[in-house]
Amino acid sequence: MNIGIIGAGHIGGTLTKRLSKLGHHVSVANSRGPDTLRDLARESGATPVTIEQAVRDKDLVIVTIPEKAIPTLPKSLFAAARPDTVVVDTGNYYPQRDGRIEPIESGMAESRWVATQVGRPVIKAFNNIHAKDLMERGQPVGSPGRIALPVAGDDSRAKRIVMDLVEQLGFTAIDAGPLDESWRQQPGSPVYGTNRDAAGVRDDLKAASNERAPNWKA
Repeated sequence: MNIGIIGAGHIGGTLTKRLSKLGHHVSVANSRGPDTLRDLARESGATPVTIEQAVRDKDLVIVTIPEKAIPTLPKSLFAAARPDTVVVDTGNYYPQRDGRIEPIESGMAESRWVATQVGRPVIKAFNNIHAKDLMERGQPVGSPGRIALPVAGDDSRAKRIVMDLVEQLGFTAIDAGPLDESWRQQPGSPVYGTNRDAAGVRDDLKAASNERAPNWKA
């Protein structure tokens, strides 16, 4: 696939390297410009681009930046994207970093808020695993204890594409329901950062509470 990645931090950089190694054509962008991505491009084989170029003519775009940076993206950014481009949000709301985002504090799922900001439907994925584990702990299908990752979203076609990508990376993809249920995989939920297998992830998603824990509130 032609994949654009907006953000080159821990998760963005890891996905850039791993997806490039799988044979996908990856373009990566950040807020500081392509020249700052030369080392990552050299290491991964990805193409450093501007944010605008990262969404143009792509099969899939991964947005992996802090929540506080989402409103700073160009307002018409996705107007240049194809109608069938799948948009993935990997982000998490950390009030100590992002400041207070009132709709999320009031109960809106984090990725639903992101979707309202970017003006496109999004799929929530890759937000509950640490970058080191995402880089190193993928395993073949059938491996004992294979880590499972939840994938939430409203578009069944888009969700299937992202779930297939999860499987390519060596993790078991679990359908976590619609986007408004993606609070089940937000920080503080049982599935967050626990590297559970498929049965464990399903159990954790069921056990989640939509009451945000005090240490995850502004």
